[in-house]
Amino acid sequence: MTKTAVIGAGAIGGYLAAMLADAGHEVTLCVRTPFEELTLEDEGSRRKVAAAIAADPDAIADASKPCDLVVVATKAQDTASARPWLEVLAGERTLVLMAQNGVDHAARIAEFGLAGTVVPSVVYVAAERVSPGAIVHHYSSRIIVPDDAAGRRVADLFAGSALSVERVPDFVTVAWRKLLSNVVANPVTALTLRRMDVFRDEAVQRLGIALLAEAVAAGRAAGAEFGEDELERTLKLYDGVNPESGSSMLYDRLAGRPLEHAYLTGAVVAAGRRHGVPTPLNAAILALLGAVDRTPIERP
Repeated sequence: MTKTAVIGAGAIGGYLAAMLADAGHEVTLCVRTPFEELTLEDEGSRRKVAAAIAADPDAIADASKPCDLVVVATKAQDTASARPWLEVLAGERTLVLMAQNGVDHAARIAEFGLAGTVVPSVVYVAAERVSPGAIVHHYSSRIIVPDDAAGRRVADLFAGSALSVERVPDFVTVAWRKLLSNVVANPVTALTLRRMDVFRDEAVQRLGIALLAEAVAAGRAAGAEFGEDELERTLKLYDGVNPESGSSMLYDRLAGRPLEHAYLTGAVVAAGRRHGVPTPLNAAILALLGAVDRTPIERP
């Protein structure tokens, strides 16, 4: 049986652990706080997932062999917490699948100096963790990986599950396209503490368009093959969004959790600096997000 592990027991980590179990693999779910079992609710049916729950890297350090696949499904800002797990789970032949937002996935763990092959991914899974170990899948079940030898191995490992693994030759463009969908809604809702209805305000709409224009220019400079209609294409994603829905960054701020701004808006600003593309509005938003990230919300 193929040995796999998932680091991070949020909605994405829990769902991917379930998919690996469905594909017939041995699965260890690596968590900070232990719970008894992992369950997945999908299409109204709830079931237990065949995954071992581990909360201590040292407790599994004596495993007989490294994993074939380790999925890093922590929030991007929590990547450092994956290091102790990777040090005991990864070997020369291990695939390390980065199931996180943003771009430049491999750079996040480069300083760890670990063995294995890093595989970046773009995740399109609508799932929710309703309580520790309890995952509800709403819709969409696919990830996108590079079309290379490592990407093909990832696709093979998930074969037999409901997860669709798409392989693309131009992963840079796909990753930046997903980033474009995050660099407006996430920061604006988090800063205003409003849901998507905030974009009914014409001034906010204009700000969103300007933020996107900078991100498109930075993405092109970073190698993304964007078309001339990229900005309009991204704006259409907002047309059908429920105005009462929020964003992951808004939910994180309301819950007092660290924000992911350095890997979303920060990625745009960093690319702009590297390639000489001005991103003043995104830089201003980044500064504001950094300030609120250090300021807890006062509750009555």
